[in-house]
Amino acid sequence: MRALVTGASAGIGRAFAKSLAAQGYSVTVVARGTEALEMLLAELGDGHDYLAADLGTQEGLRAVAERLRGGGYTLLVNNAGTAAHGDFTEVALEASIATLEVNCRAVVVLAHAFLGAAAPGGVLVNVSSTLGHIPKPGLAVYSATKAFVTALSETLWHEQRARGVRVLALCPGVTATASQTATDVPPWLVQTPEQVVDRARKALSGGSGSVVLTSPFNRALIAVLRLFPRRAALALLAD
Repeated sequence: MRALVTGASAGIGRAFAKSLAAQGYSVTVVARGTEALEMLLAELGDGHDYLAADLGTQEGLRAVAERLRGGGYTLLVNNAGTAAHGDFTEVALEASIATLEVNCRAVVVLAHAFLGAAAPGGVLVNVSSTLGHIPKPGLAVYSATKAFVTALSETLWHEQRARGVRVLALCPGVTATASQTATDVPPWLVQTPEQVVDRARKALSGGSGSVVLTSPFNRALIAVLRLFPRRAALALLAD
């Protein structure tokens, strides 16, 4: 079994890589920084490899897509992502475009490469977010990209299941990663990357549907906010 994990140098991607290696997968870890990847590879042990690539560039994206098109991978975790915090007009346009490139374009290109070569039993996990269901002011573009990832995953799940390939949108809430350390929320609402990955593993072994929310609280929050008028839900999340 072979797996490729993007955004693998930290957070959810790193937890995925370690969990998959423990399950017996030969893992290719992908991220921008060579040093962090080499440190991770040392932890994973023998039988794994890395590819240093910036998925926000054509060159980096092409390198990873070519690796996937070569076949042999049974699992792809599309985890790499980025976010630009702040009101839309106050965030540099270049930063918003960069978020689109990594969170949407890279997901599409790599999913296409993987699914084109996938055999029955293959699995595609696209890491989305609860903000794809309930967008948050101050994270406008990020929320929109995660709504895109979730919708894409749902349709791919339907298209691919006849050939025995599973597609999953994994939707964590607030997770204890480097990009979310400053989030001002109660500690009991925060999941660890390992908890998120464990929920994904259980979903894959249990034959879940296309969208997996990673905690009971996240499921309840989305259900409740969907009962609110859209304006009220946005106002609550803006606080």
